[in-house]
Amino acid sequence: MKIPPGVDTGSKLRIRGEGEEGERGGLPGDLFVFIYVEPHDFFSREGDDIICRIPISFPQAALGTEIEVPTLNGKKSLKIPKGTESGEIFRIKGEGFPRIRGYGRGDEMVQVIVKTPKNLTKRQEELLREFEELGKKGDKGEEGWKRFFKAES
Repeated sequence: MKIPPGVDTGSKLRIRGEGEEGERGGLPGDLFVFIYVEPHDFFSREGDDIICRIPISFPQAALGTEIEVPTLNGKKSLKIPKGTESGEIFRIKGEGFPRIRGYGRGDEMVQVIVKTPKNLTKRQEELLREFEELGKKGDKGEEGWKRFFKAES
């Protein structure tokens, strides 16, 4: 039996003439096969679209970068713009599943997760504290930071 590309859990395939024999020597009926697709460890699926989560570092998110992303057809390059927030989703067109009834393919949705380091060296801590201080004294000034955090609460 040939399974067409793009089928998902709940799809039903029919094989004509492979079911039970008909009454009194009649023609056999059809065999229906119900598809169950096992979940993948890394990718998930939403219709014809494929979804994955990729960790990036704070500097990559703040400064922008280019990362390699696994797809169903190999690796693709994805540009991450400056100031990317954790949880943002980027679309790679045409890298999802083939459409069963129709033309083309779904897309790959890449959600970036900004990872916070747990074990910093003393120098890294110093640099982050300096970064924080520069932000407080930057364009907004200290009052700007207070207004920013007040608006978020």
